[in-house]
Amino acid sequence: MVPELIDVETDTTLPPRADVVIIGGGIAGVSTLLALAEQGVSAVLLEKGRLAGEQSSRNWGFCRTQGRAQAEVPLALESLRLWDRMDRLVGDEVGFQRAGACYLCDTKAEVAGYEAWLDQARQWQVQSRILSADEVDATLPGSSRRWAGALYTPNDGRAEPQRAVPLMAQAARRLGATILTQRAARGIETKAGRISGIVTERGAIGCDAAVLAGGAWSRLFCGNMGVDFPQLKVLGSVMRTQPLDGPPEMAVAGPDFAFRKRRDGGYTVARRNANEAHLVPDSFRLLPRFLPTLLGSRREYRIRLFGRFQEERRIPRRWALDQASPFEAMRVLDPAPNPAIVEESKANLIRAFPAFAQARIAASWGGLIDTTPDAVPVIGPVRAVPGFYLMSGFSGHGFGIGPGAGRLMSELVMGATPVVDPTAFRFERFGGEARAAA
Repeated sequence: MVPELIDVETDTTLPPRADVVIIGGGIAGVSTLLALAEQGVSAVLLEKGRLAGEQSSRNWGFCRTQGRAQAEVPLALESLRLWDRMDRLVGDEVGFQRAGACYLCDTKAEVAGYEAWLDQARQWQVQSRILSADEVDATLPGSSRRWAGALYTPNDGRAEPQRAVPLMAQAARRLGATILTQRAARGIETKAGRISGIVTERGAIGCDAAVLAGGAWSRLFCGNMGVDFPQLKVLGSVMRTQPLDGPPEMAVAGPDFAFRKRRDGGYTVARRNANEAHLVPDSFRLLPRFLPTLLGSRREYRIRLFGRFQEERRIPRRWALDQASPFEAMRVLDPAPNPAIVEESKANLIRAFPAFAQARIAASWGGLIDTTPDAVPVIGPVRAVPGFYLMSGFSGHGFGIGPGAGRLMSELVMGATPVVDPTAFRFERFGGEARAAA
């Protein structure tokens, strides 16, 4: 099922021109739109379905610095600073709170892994620290297990995915941005070798720059324009409970569960390290690039031989801009959750924190997470197509670092000094100026 999204007012008329057109109404696209609108830049956002209709409303709601790839840590810190001001800019319904985050460890080896991460992350002045077994008991009372230790960050936070993106979009619109939903972008137009416009299902709009923030759809869009973006999708299954008193309120992840308190009094719960990687045609096309990550992280994913192969095989990989695109055929990517994994997450959680035995499942949902070979997003220009920018492949990290990523992208588009070093996020790290899709 689609999580409970709030509706906000959007526009109905496609303007003939804008400085920047953004494709995709998830956290990445909307954060970019908001950052541009605050600078007075003329910007239009195109969303084929609903704002935050896909993974941006289906994630856990963690807003964390801890445990991230080192390249993402500065972006996460900037995002927390931006999340702090969301109440003033958007409204307190976003639900952001710095309630802390804690990653629990079963073994000393896991503790050592987080110590190694912390040794590198200290250069960014993070507030993370390692907790001893006794400190875990004091920080997270109520667990039935004796943990070896934990990585704890008191100033990390959480927010409400189903509310944040629509409300941020509403704020951008108040600042002059244009937002069009149920308006799919089919492809790009170029003039003199660079972006000159975007063709939509209901006409074209001229622009100087285009930002693709298409989440799980980004590889397909790029492929039709001849750009090979190595991206696969993995399925996450998530549930929420009815309101519940007693369990800890911070964002917590153990080896086989994760939870965080919700604004409505319930909890969002998931089975950590159990995302499902369905074998699809792109799995074989991209196997050489993803194999090292797959081997190194094989305990974090479950390979599924059947499921989505035929569905994805039927999706056209090429279309003319005067033809209906795959984005019009499927407005919202709404995969079913795996009920066994949902039940497993609840059972694992109850074993670790018995207070959750009283929890009642209110809803569950699935979400397709866009991933890259190194699990780090692309945020930057695609030099083979001047004026075209890509921000995708957030690999399950997009909600928390979305505001910072949006600010960074707005600065790259406008030629301003970037808030963080964008080198680690460049598209070309995947090899050359690839202009021919696989």
